[in-house]
Amino acid sequence: MPPGKDMTDMTRGEAGSGEAGPGEGRPGEGRPGEGRPGEVTAGQVTAGDVVRPRSYALPRTTGQSIGPTALELENLVMHFGAVRAVDGVSLTIRKGQVMALVGESGSGKSTVGKCIVRLLEPTSGVVRIAGADVTHLSRRQMRQHGKDVSIVFQDPAGSLDPRMLVGDVVGEPLRLQAGRMSRRDRQARVEEELGRVGLRTEVARRYPHELSGGQRQRVSIARALVSSPSLLVADEPTSALDVSVQASVLNLLADLQRDIGFACLFITHDLSAVEYLADDIAVMYLGQLVEKGSRARIFEHPAHPYTQALLAAAPVADPPRQRARKPVLLGDDVPSALDPPSGCRFHTRCPLAFDRCVTEVPELLGIGDGNAACHLVRPDGSGPDIRDVAGRDVAGRDVAGGETAGRDTGGRDTGGRD
Repeated sequence: MPPGKDMTDMTRGEAGSGEAGPGEGRPGEGRPGEGRPGEVTAGQVTAGDVVRPRSYALPRTTGQSIGPTALELENLVMHFGAVRAVDGVSLTIRKGQVMALVGESGSGKSTVGKCIVRLLEPTSGVVRIAGADVTHLSRRQMRQHGKDVSIVFQDPAGSLDPRMLVGDVVGEPLRLQAGRMSRRDRQARVEEELGRVGLRTEVARRYPHELSGGQRQRVSIARALVSSPSLLVADEPTSALDVSVQASVLNLLADLQRDIGFACLFITHDLSAVEYLADDIAVMYLGQLVEKGSRARIFEHPAHPYTQALLAAAPVADPPRQRARKPVLLGDDVPSALDPPSGCRFHTRCPLAFDRCVTEVPELLGIGDGNAACHLVRPDGSGPDIRDVAGRDVAGRDVAGGETAGRDTGGRDTGGRD
């Protein structure tokens, strides 16, 4: 999201799909600024549509009611042969709660989401959805619990069947799960759900390729929510969209989650979206959780060096502050999951690493309202901050080419200044 923009700024004139603002209309898609055919623009209600007034959601506030457990993962493991994609992930999400799962590409976030909805069968561990163990259920058995969990994929074009009308795409979960629901009732439910996500009922008679990217993602969200699940897995739902469209989709998710109250696992690497939408945050690195905690605590007082580095890499919407920040360089790319480093998996890139980090795996210990897996973090959550050595590389050398400083990854004194 560009510096200086907030969610309301990014959604002006785009209540229908968030695709085109003033002067950005496309040929055959209506006059500029009026939205596309099949979309509901701000303040517009037409006969036959089910349109909920747009409020353009404000950032989430604490105190929203949190219900019983919607999702519980216990020591989840997913290996693809020798590739250790997920290695012992445990977390709990309650109904009405939004938990963000963040980390670099290749950290295993999407694999966790696919294990939850059983697109992948975990190597070991336990997945409980609404209290039911679904870890190793057959496809037929899983269908009984399918209405409790849905997923929104990263690429809306690739997740919608191009041979099916939108109405059939959205109604497919009802056909499979609702048993004896009549065609008329199913059609009415589909039209209601399309209206809820800001699309007119006529969109049901189109094919996915006739829609814009924002409209297709709204169709994906409608399909995911039509069966009223208690848990929604949103796997980077905005990363394939334009920036202005991302804002409207985030607003839509925030509105729907607040109104319906479903639990949500929000998988992303966009920290601005996390700060806007999430209640709690879990940080993954190379298949393992390294930190969990409330949104406020993670953003204000991150404990793990990797979390601190992620926040340091996110731009701030204040040019003078942004220019004054020193870079936090983590050296090489994420190591291969084929052969993860010994001890703490982050030690090969951490400027604060010492001998113990190389040999001993840190436990995910409780720190106040969350957990962190780092030998340097104290029980109260305090500890060193990787941003204090900003401007130095992983071996302690000054980025500008100056003399060495601090310690190397083995904890040995390099002879420079701290």
